[in-house]
Amino acid sequence: MFAAYAARLDPEDPVAALATGDLAERDVPPGWTSVEVRASALNHHDLWALRGVGLRAEQLPMILGCDAAGVAEDGSEVVVHAVVSDPDWRGDETLDPRRSLLSERHPGTFAERVAVPRRNLVPKPPGLSFAEAACLPTAWLTAYRMLFSQSGVTPGGTVLVQGAGGGVSTALVVLGRAAGYRMWVTSRDPVKRERVGELGADAAYESGARLPERVDAVMETVGAATWEHSLRSLRPGGTVVLSGATSGMQAVTELNRVFFLQLRVVGSTMGTRDELASLLRFCEVSGVRPVVDRTLALSEARDGFAAMARGDVFGKVVFTV
Repeated sequence: MFAAYAARLDPEDPVAALATGDLAERDVPPGWTSVEVRASALNHHDLWALRGVGLRAEQLPMILGCDAAGVAEDGSEVVVHAVVSDPDWRGDETLDPRRSLLSERHPGTFAERVAVPRRNLVPKPPGLSFAEAACLPTAWLTAYRMLFSQSGVTPGGTVLVQGAGGGVSTALVVLGRAAGYRMWVTSRDPVKRERVGELGADAAYESGARLPERVDAVMETVGAATWEHSLRSLRPGGTVVLSGATSGMQAVTELNRVFFLQLRVVGSTMGTRDELASLLRFCEVSGVRPVVDRTLALSEARDGFAAMARGDVFGKVVFTV
């Protein structure tokens, strides 16, 4: 079957490590099922995988991709939950120490078909297209969990999003605005600051700028470059929710600020199958839809990866099969 996959690992030029072409399908494990992929979405996770983060040379070739929407074996339209937990695990899948994502241990979604545990299938609402639904299981689910499960902020509160333009940050703005939060965003790029305003952000500031007032929560995916600003932007008792560190993992923390102002630092990773089902219902009821930067055929996957590597993406890159 046709697929986009990691043919090798290249920390310096990850896009060069990507290949497209036919690969033999693996056997479907017991308790799993096959989904005919109609659309899948690109994440930074896929670019990091090509650099060798989470992948080893002996696992290659590995089909990339975490997100997909398609048709199950019974003909139903489904969305794939990307978190694969141990078969014996019960409860929140993201807390399973043996969890993985599709494309880490098992072939991913950038292919004509993908094998997944049956329990990872969620019905696709008829009001969402395959392309829209494919954007939700990673970036949008991450944003949903950050805002509604981890932040502790009630509607009317002020939330700062560090960084503008990526899949998670655009999802945070759209979801937060729809839920009644006051959404502020930072970015170095004036064009992206303007575009997040069009999405519904209440204000957009230069990265590191002094804010007019402190916020209830900061959504942090940038990491080292914005960490100090995130802590200084919080009101006493506020929360920073951390789900990524695209600018680096090594950040200086003012411990005195954390304990004196009683700040909360909360880690957040992906989301559960139940949260994905809730996100799909939220989109269906509210009319909220993912921000799609571009839609490409899977055979053009290299163009999408290259755009993400350049930072030339606003929203999600979708591959159709």
